Amino acid sequence: MDIPGRDGDGYLADMSEWTEEIGRAMADADSYEITDIKWEHILKARQYFEEFGSVPPIRKFAKYIEEDQNALFKIWMTGPMKPITKYGGLPKPTGCV
Repeated sequence: MDIPGRDGDGYLADMSEWTEEIGRAMADADSYEITDIKWEHILKARQYFEEFGSVPPIRKFAKYIEEDQNALFKIWMTGPMKPITKYGGLPKPTGCV
């Protein structure tokens, strides 16, 4: 699958080009494993973005999906919002992520 243009951090240059297939292909290209639970988080973040028009900080996102913030860090093994937004075709998070 051809992945549309990405910026220097690996985010899509044009958010409107995102599809689930592209998100998965981006993760594959980066050798980043997306489990079913991670994919659920990605889709929930997209839902949040559609609802509120912004990428949530981790605290708000954890509350939004009714998940413990520490559990999110364990699942993602890193700050969760960066890979969630990257593979979800969302803008880069700003501030405390």
